[in-house]
Amino acid sequence: MATIDLTKDTKRRGAGDDRPASERFTEQASAVSSDIQGMGAIARDVAHEKLEEFQENASAVYEQGRDKVREATRTLERFIAEQPLTSVLVAAGVGLFLGRFWMRR
Repeated sequence: MATIDLTKDTKRRGAGDDRPASERFTEQASAVSSDIQGMGAIARDVAHEKLEEFQENASAVYEQGRDKVREATRTLERFIAEQPLTSVLVAAGVGLFLGRFWMRR
């Protein structure tokens, strides 16, 4: 990465650098521009790496959640199959409770 070093420019100019200031400025601006482009490429690469890492983590969390929901569904189905009367009574009680709760609003 290029840096602006005014002491070096002053020494060079004093040592016989008779180039116009506009030429030296253009040269320095070109160096800075190339440094900024390089930094942009590095930032883009870092962003892509972080995005890929986030996607992998999100996929893993999604899979874990889906597995837990499937297991809960299987457990509920087994309970209903083993105790159908209890399941119906629990469902009716929950329905009655929710119905009264929402009617009060």
